Amino acid sequence: MENPEAPVSSCSAHNDENLCSYKQQPSVSQEGLLEDQLRRKLKFFFMNPCEKFWARGRKPWKLGIQLLKIAMVTIQLVVFGLSNQMVVAFKEENTVAFKHLFLKGYMDRMDDTYAVYTQTDVYDQIFFAINQYLQLPNISVGNHAYEKRGTEETPLAVCQHFYKRGIICPGNDTFDIDPEIVTDCLYIEPMTPFDNTTVGKHNLNFTLDFHRLVMVQLVFNLKAINLQTVRHHELPDCYDFTLRIMFDNKAHSGRIKISLDNDIAIRECKDWHVSGSIQKNTHYMMIFDAFVILTCLASLILCTRSVIKGIQLQREFVSFFLYYYKKEVAFSDQMEFVNGWYILIMVSDVLTIVGSTLKMEIQAKSLTSYDVCSILLGTSTMLVWLGVIRYLGFFQKYNLLILTLRAALPNVMRFCCCAAMIYLGYCFCGWIVLGPYHVKFRSLNMVSECLFSLINGDDMFATFAKMQQKSYLVWLFSRIYLYSFISLFIYMVLSLFIALITDTYETVKHYQQDGFPETDLQRFISQCKDLPNSGRYRLEEESSVSLFCCCNAPRDRI
Repeated sequence: MENPEAPVSSCSAHNDENLCSYKQQPSVSQEGLLEDQLRRKLKFFFMNPCEKFWARGRKPWKLGIQLLKIAMVTIQLVVFGLSNQMVVAFKEENTVAFKHLFLKGYMDRMDDTYAVYTQTDVYDQIFFAINQYLQLPNISVGNHAYEKRGTEETPLAVCQHFYKRGIICPGNDTFDIDPEIVTDCLYIEPMTPFDNTTVGKHNLNFTLDFHRLVMVQLVFNLKAINLQTVRHHELPDCYDFTLRIMFDNKAHSGRIKISLDNDIAIRECKDWHVSGSIQKNTHYMMIFDAFVILTCLASLILCTRSVIKGIQLQREFVSFFLYYYKKEVAFSDQMEFVNGWYILIMVSDVLTIVGSTLKMEIQAKSLTSYDVCSILLGTSTMLVWLGVIRYLGFFQKYNLLILTLRAALPNVMRFCCCAAMIYLGYCFCGWIVLGPYHVKFRSLNMVSECLFSLINGDDMFATFAKMQQKSYLVWLFSRIYLYSFISLFIYMVLSLFIALITDTYETVKHYQQDGFPETDLQRFISQCKDLPNSGRYRLEEESSVSLFCCCNAPRDRI
């Protein structure tokens, strides 16, 4: 160890907070003491919660909070999930009810095939929907009502979209058309009196020019209240339904497809009163949610504190290595101080706090963002459970999965990037070639889903069988395309992917038996032989002299 005899009188200031000016070189014994302090500090930093308790008597608050948070967040998610199920069921059942009410002859699971083929059927469907709308209070078994704006009820709009000008003569192979779309709407009030019991062409001045017709839309608004939540001690929500019945004639193929779209908005009921203990139960749930927020806030503060301490210790260690050993610390060693598990828990805490706040607003009927709240709470619960793996990683037998994933991730990412190029090439090729002849290749999204299913061995025969044979060339191409894709990805790409993981697993297992290769950081820490229960950590006092006030002499021990 070098120890220059001449004392240094001054040193220049440095931006790094870990460095400071010094007056003279320390003695050899002082240098050794400072180095031992850093080793002991690093060893304590990388201890598990039990070892830290033995070393300094520090209670594992983060571990206790995480276990408490798992139970609380899971209970919160289950309660919200049961409530959300009632909301989803109410939406779906109302949509099905509207299809049976307003679509003539509708049967379940016929959305893709529900269409009309004659002009008479088009008029029948339109006037059937109008009559059902006018008679809704008398025929619906639900608590549906017309929407009101002020004192007036909103009308039903019958809008037809057609080309501005169009003279079509298929027999002569001629046409004269202006592609500009013109919209003409007819409004029908819910309480409009008619002489007859039903509305028809003789009541309304409504005709369709099918040669120019692009689409007919019936648009109307209805309201309802979801009363089933009362039985589960929750306040009911008020629902606004915006229904659109569309007659699609864009293709002019002789087949007009009919569909009903239901746009649902959930609102707070303006005036309500519920007898019983429902208010008390709602307050209990809000108190529970507030306690969840406080628990996550405490977890967030503790984890943030640990991350900041890790970064500070990283800077101290990097500066020590640079000025004592004239050596840069490897990036992998620097990243050891940044605990990814804490960052995962911090993200989970933030999502839980925001999701719990939204849940309280939903229970108070101030907001109705069920989808946003479910995404936040669902993601946070998933991350909370993933965070438990950190504590299982302290045991060697449970740590194998974590180490394998960590070691294999870089190679897996590079492998997936190469495989994705091949996969995207097959996606684009299948979409453009097989799209017109196969229902599973009509869009890029459907192509990707179909090919991913084939990789996993799903629905293979159906994919081959549904290929239309109108063009022998395309049919032959489809066979070459599908056989080559399945052979390439199942027998080669997927096998190589599994082999990549297996090879990493065997390497990690071998390291666990024979020892992992030591890094500079691990070699530096390993020189500290103090056991957690030795008392050296508990009685250690930080020196009043900064460690880097006297760090000018280079060393080459490592």
